[in-house]
Amino acid sequence: MSKGLFITFEGIDGCGKSTQLNLLKDEFTKQDIDFIEVREPGGTAVGEKIRTILLDKANDSMTRMAELLLFEAARAQITEEVIIPALNKGINVICDRFYDSTTAYQGYANKMGTDLTDFLNLKATNETYPDITILLDIDPQTAYTRRAQRGEEDRIEKLGLAYQEKVREGYLELAKGEDRIKVINADNTPEKIFEQIHSYIWDLIS
Repeated sequence: MSKGLFITFEGIDGCGKSTQLNLLKDEFTKQDIDFIEVREPGGTAVGEKIRTILLDKANDSMTRMAELLLFEAARAQITEEVIIPALNKGINVICDRFYDSTTAYQGYANKMGTDLTDFLNLKATNETYPDITILLDIDPQTAYTRRAQRGEEDRIEKLGLAYQEKVREGYLELAKGEDRIKVINADNTPEKIFEQIHSYIWDLIS
């Protein structure tokens, strides 16, 4: 039995990940391709509790190290409990964020350093790597306008445009050294964006 394909979606808050994830799920369903969808942080009973802590605006005194370790704890749980077993059964995994988020948000924007985040990511995932990562790149101001239409922001979203710009810079810097990361202009119609995503993923499937 061949292993499943591990697909991750990344980008700053408001980049349109949810829309593209749903389009990919719809296409997989139409094509009768076996898959599961997971999200980070969360996706398990333990992970969802950690997610609540991380995104609660009341926790504005959370330290950078505490934030980093909580993300890694949720990641360790979902990787061992859900992702690895699914991939080993030949089931494709579509993941809303994975360790590249930690590199961009905590490593770059929070200035924790990529040496630290790389080490922790490696340990938390038991060296489980995405086969392909879709990075939806968008101007932070455009993303902010999109988020404003959704309503109230969580603890991380409310850190502001300057923070989101640092995260974006982190993602783009990371993408320079990773062939698996496919940077797609997210300031386009959902249909045009998905055409590119479809092409990248079907190249791997076929």
